[in-house]
Amino acid sequence: MTKPLKLDPDRLFSADERTRAVARTLYREVAGLPIVSPHGHTDPTWFSTNANWSNATELLLAPDHYLYRMLYSQGVALDDLCVPSKAGVPATDPRKAWRIFAEHMYLFRGTPSSMWLGHVFGEVFGFDVALESSTADFYYDTINEKLASDAFRPRALFDRFNIDFLATTEGPQDDLSPHHAIHASGWQGRVVTTYRPDAVIDVEHEQFAGAMKVFAEKTGEDVYSWDGYLAAHRKRRADFRAAGATATDHGHPTAQTANLSHDEAERLFRTILSDRWTPQDAELFRAQMLTEMAAMSADDGMVMQIHPGSFRNHNGGLFASHGRDKGADIPMRTDYVHALKPLLDRFGTSTSLSIILFTLDETVYARELAPLAGHYPCLKLGPSWWFHDSPEGMRRFREQVTETAGFYNTVGFNDDTRAFLSIPARHDVARRIDCDFLARLVTDGRLLDWEAAELAYELTNGLVKRAYKLDTPAPTPVAAAA
Repeated sequence: MTKPLKLDPDRLFSADERTRAVARTLYREVAGLPIVSPHGHTDPTWFSTNANWSNATELLLAPDHYLYRMLYSQGVALDDLCVPSKAGVPATDPRKAWRIFAEHMYLFRGTPSSMWLGHVFGEVFGFDVALESSTADFYYDTINEKLASDAFRPRALFDRFNIDFLATTEGPQDDLSPHHAIHASGWQGRVVTTYRPDAVIDVEHEQFAGAMKVFAEKTGEDVYSWDGYLAAHRKRRADFRAAGATATDHGHPTAQTANLSHDEAERLFRTILSDRWTPQDAELFRAQMLTEMAAMSADDGMVMQIHPGSFRNHNGGLFASHGRDKGADIPMRTDYVHALKPLLDRFGTSTSLSIILFTLDETVYARELAPLAGHYPCLKLGPSWWFHDSPEGMRRFREQVTETAGFYNTVGFNDDTRAFLSIPARHDVARRIDCDFLARLVTDGRLLDWEAAELAYELTNGLVKRAYKLDTPAPTPVAAAA
């Protein structure tokens, strides 16, 4: 006997009837607002080619580390799930991989992934029975049939999901031609890039040497001299802005910043390019480059995102066989107060520079991040992110940050996902949690109903558009370096 798949219309709302009634009212006002997704990792070629996806495993399972990290933790090999390795895509039958996923679907009970998948399966594909062993083939065949249709091409789903803005993430060494192809196609969907320079900043990154060579080729600058290296960043940032970018993105191990003199930075750079650098040199260079990136953002207006605190590729064996971003990144304790001071001493009082801070260390919400953002004009707080992109994580964020930073020093929600079909699900969860939080403040007598209504809109659309400078006309795309 099959088990039903059913989405509770009041999911994530309080069990208290009065609070739930207010949350319902607020949610009705924002549920249908366009999705603004300013920080994500979807593939821009999906939208430039608008080609059909081939099968359910390729689209939903193999690229989603939220899913396969759970399966891996239970002994399922990534090769059996069609997760690409350094040797390429394994020869596993995608249907077999999907069956393994279905057999282990119970593992996701109570996790955010379960909520996202329930939304995708029920709202996007129209299933009313749960995914399990007995329904694996039914799901796989139905999804594949839909994916082969015009209604499930990337652009059609983008329009169906009511996405107003979607940012992808590329590095200075990456090809921006998919973005230029999108702009040249005449399609009205706004998909833009984001400048993520980690591969040419972090000498400990396995792509550093190769990325530097491409960096030099794309910019025509001497990237092996300090001044030429900085000039190359400025050129590449201009290329990204020409492709629609409004933001940069920096995923450093820590939030450490530095403010070295030109001569000190030049000497450090020469050390980084030699074979004599130490981990301390690598950390100091990353720290200096955060400040250099802030200086460039002050000049060109790009919003700066800093999201530190992940021990990347903790599983050395898996990194050796499959590379990065395979579910083995682990949150770490992160200092912001001391780490950011060199940057803030230089730029903290700027009202034109915008820096958005993220964290994986929830212990700093009330102690460090909220007080910093509640004081420095250049700082805003990014939403609960990655491991804390969950109903509980979102509630903890609002509860610990709001009393000191308020709502208007935060930037709404971003989904930070590679899983395109989960975007409406993730935004729906955020809207429900925010409406429930606001409803509780109303029933506690801390907000008036009209204030909560205004805040519900701000947390859904208003804050994110202003924070990422999307409420100003987009630059006209021009032919730029790929």
